[in-house]
Amino acid sequence: MKSMEIITTHINADFDGLASMVAAKKLYPKASLVFSGSAERPLRDFLSQDLRNLYGFKKIKHIDLTSVTCLIVVDTRLASRLGPLQECLQNPGIKIHLYDHHPDTPDDIQGDVEHVAQIGSTTALFVGLLRKQGITIFPNEATLLSLGLHEDTGSFLYATTTPADLQAAAWVLEQGADLHVVNQFITKDLSAEQVPLLSLLLKNSLTYTVHSVPITISKLTLPSYVDDFAVLVRRMMVMENLDAVFTLACMGKRLYLICRSRIPEVNVGTIAREMGGGGHAAAAAATVRNKTLFEAEEELLALLHRYVKPRAMAGELMSSPVITATPEITHQQANDLLIRYSINVLPVVQNNVDRKNPQGLLGIISRRDISKAIAHKLGEMPISEYMTTDIAVLPESATQADIQELIIENRQRLLPIIRQQGPDEGSDEIICGVITRTDLLNLLVNDPIQLPRNLFHEEEHPSTVRTRNISSLMADTLHPDIILLLREFGKIAQGLAMHAYAVGGFVRDLLLQTKNLDIDIVVEGDGIQFARELAAKKQATVRTHEKFATATVILADGMRIDVVTARLEYYAFPAALPTVEHSSLKQDLFRRDFTINAMAIRLNPARFGLLVDFFNSQNDLKEGRIRVLHNLSFVEDPTRIFRAVRFEQRLDFRISKHSEKLIRNAVQMHMYEKFSGPRFFNELKLILSEDHPLASLRRLEAFHLFPVLWPDLRPNLTIDRRFAHILTQAEKAIAWYKLLFLENMEKKKKRTTSCRMWMVCLLAIFSRSREQELRNFCQRFELPPKHRKQMLSQKRTADHIAAQLLQHPTMQPADLYWLLDPLENEGLLYLMSIARKKHIRQQVSQYVTRLRSVQTIISGQDLKQLGYTPGTIFRTMMHHILGAQLNGEISNKEEALALIQEKYPLDSALLT
Repeated sequence: MKSMEIITTHINADFDGLASMVAAKKLYPKASLVFSGSAERPLRDFLSQDLRNLYGFKKIKHIDLTSVTCLIVVDTRLASRLGPLQECLQNPGIKIHLYDHHPDTPDDIQGDVEHVAQIGSTTALFVGLLRKQGITIFPNEATLLSLGLHEDTGSFLYATTTPADLQAAAWVLEQGADLHVVNQFITKDLSAEQVPLLSLLLKNSLTYTVHSVPITISKLTLPSYVDDFAVLVRRMMVMENLDAVFTLACMGKRLYLICRSRIPEVNVGTIAREMGGGGHAAAAAATVRNKTLFEAEEELLALLHRYVKPRAMAGELMSSPVITATPEITHQQANDLLIRYSINVLPVVQNNVDRKNPQGLLGIISRRDISKAIAHKLGEMPISEYMTTDIAVLPESATQADIQELIIENRQRLLPIIRQQGPDEGSDEIICGVITRTDLLNLLVNDPIQLPRNLFHEEEHPSTVRTRNISSLMADTLHPDIILLLREFGKIAQGLAMHAYAVGGFVRDLLLQTKNLDIDIVVEGDGIQFARELAAKKQATVRTHEKFATATVILADGMRIDVVTARLEYYAFPAALPTVEHSSLKQDLFRRDFTINAMAIRLNPARFGLLVDFFNSQNDLKEGRIRVLHNLSFVEDPTRIFRAVRFEQRLDFRISKHSEKLIRNAVQMHMYEKFSGPRFFNELKLILSEDHPLASLRRLEAFHLFPVLWPDLRPNLTIDRRFAHILTQAEKAIAWYKLLFLENMEKKKKRTTSCRMWMVCLLAIFSRSREQELRNFCQRFELPPKHRKQMLSQKRTADHIAAQLLQHPTMQPADLYWLLDPLENEGLLYLMSIARKKHIRQQVSQYVTRLRSVQTIISGQDLKQLGYTPGTIFRTMMHHILGAQLNGEISNKEEALALIQEKYPLDSALLT
């Protein structure tokens, strides 16, 4: 069981708790952020803007509480305020770290590590720790810390405020805290005039129950207009923890309606419009004309009964009985079911003999996946091979909010509703109904303002795609020159009446705050025209590929920009090269390998920095999950198997269970046999170029792909102890070489310091194999002749040298130099990998770092001045001098010339 660390705070988390959690993440970078319960509304509003996706908060339901080995608790020490997470306190051997500013109580948890101080906020406590350890923070983090400080100290007016809180506020301001954001979210204290008005509001309020929803109505008559009256309504809502508030206020000669709601059942915008005003679902207002206060109240009550939606439960909304299929039926048979019943998704169950009570939900399969399977001649395969198994279910008692989260936020088209057959927790579950996206839409469609923004696709409703502006993140993460370059791309696209987007790994790594200057641009329009215009403006070169509607722009500083026309791809048969057609951004992103690589950033000036996410990619990025975009992905392009493994190890993510199942299916069907050699080898080369390829190779072995890679190496198809040792030594040798700064040393000798790291690893893998097996590998994967010749030569030479060095642990520097001189960098690192004794690695290190950079201290011109005639003997003389230098026999030019005159007299027969 994998152990984990958790950072949490008290239930009903506030800004001080949230800020302390994020600060604790700086001290515990491997820990996961988990809320113990609900958060206050202003905090939820703040999280919805930006922070949740940046810091990867996890939900309690996704965590095995028994695996928690370290619990970091901030802003409380009471177990009763930890909600479900207090179960972790019973875990054997759990470590508890506490950070708090509240006074001691008899019920406090005892921690292994405790940082407690009687100051105004826990945030100030963490600021002190961050400053002490020299940890820097980003401006958005400074803003959050400022929110925590202001909230818990009443903007430094509460009696509990200490100098430490003020010092912390000054420091976060120096780090770039945005006080405009602080002002937006921190509720101000009421003025002396507002306090009695709030009391009147509370005194004159009544709560009605409309369709089981509690709604508060307050009435007030004032002699004149009052500024910021909406602030009082908001304060009353927060103080009394109300879900929906309607205030009718007669001020002077006018009657006003001010309303607020934080639940989907009450859309105040609709009601305000009916009364002559307007607004949105959560906040609205109206000036009520030609009605008395009591007439307005009567109309308001009537409208509430008309428009307030009853709380829809899953059991009421679901469709039943359910059309299901069993896993052994073929894709063709499943397609017949879809056509017969006019449905788009089939739940797959273990047993559907009793149509009303199908048992054992295994997964679901969609019309799209069935159609793709049939198109790839897989119509007779069982649907169990390509059904989706990563699905969420709900009980009949689920709320509308639960349904919306799964269908809209998680993009699940069909939601199974389950019922336990018995009272016990372990009883068998049956599928009693399903809820589709259409069912939810029908519930909401009569109230368009209440429709969630991401219910539709972008082409259906341009403003409702799941987006957020990440301009501030770009400013914090990217170099200003890169931002200016991206803005220039947008301006060029705007001038050509096109839309330009940054896409792929650049966007992924930006959200992960990892450096990546490999910029890919997708253009809705003509990508080649865009590239030529860019090249003209930047005085760059451009290479076009008309067949794929792509281009590469090489800027003056050597930076490469890949430009792609928004396109869709379809595959004529499994593992074929794609056929390309022009398309939209969404279809272009859908053709990509994994969800984490299927996001885009708008570059056109009007919406610069807007992140576009059609496939819930941000959630996968937050959860550290590698997931394909459709179930036939590995059939269409089996090279994605190797890409999935590479990303998993590089990003420390995990391939989803469903995607793992699809990989194993593709391997069992021998899809890799349709690979073209170069495409396959390119993916392997990228894996072997990573810092730690051994971990990726272990995953490939687990997927039974070693027979594909090197079938000639039986019985060496497993990562045994010797295999792992050699690969580990190769990784160490490569890391050592990367740390050397050899460029200046090697320039004069014009010997390249570059090294193909993948070649070192490949040679290490074949270290126990014959030369013929390596030659077979090169032929099978169509390596270029240059690489093929180099690998065979370096293996042959290094293996021979390894045997010699094993027998000669000590060797004169000159002898070592001439022995190792035939090896290139790849051969030298391979030699270090297979070295069976420490002295061999030391000898290679001596040669690389010192010996091979030595140059002769005399030149051919010096020999001419002594009277020697140029010829073959010159080379012999130079070698003699170099050997003497390496062995320390001579140290200057005079000694070198004397040695030449001694060993090669002008009248010697040697000269002829």
